[in-house]
Amino acid sequence: MASAYILIEAAPRKARAACGKIAKLSGVHSAHLVTGPYDIIAMIEGKDPVAVGKLVMSKIQAVDGVGRTITCVVV
Repeated sequence: MASAYILIEAAPRKARAACGKIAKLSGVHSAHLVTGPYDIIAMIEGKDPVAVGKLVMSKIQAVDGVGRTITCVVV
């Protein structure tokens, strides 16, 4: 099992809706609105690092309002 924290910058006024959509995705353990340089932090899990990467690229980055993401893999 591979886990990662995803730091997400959202478009203005779209963070709350994006966070709600991200939280419902399969593989997302949790998603929270936060203050600071990022708008959302999500904890995700996959069967391996490739699955984690696919979740970020094909699902999370496709959510309306999601801008830049940074993936921090748990070691």
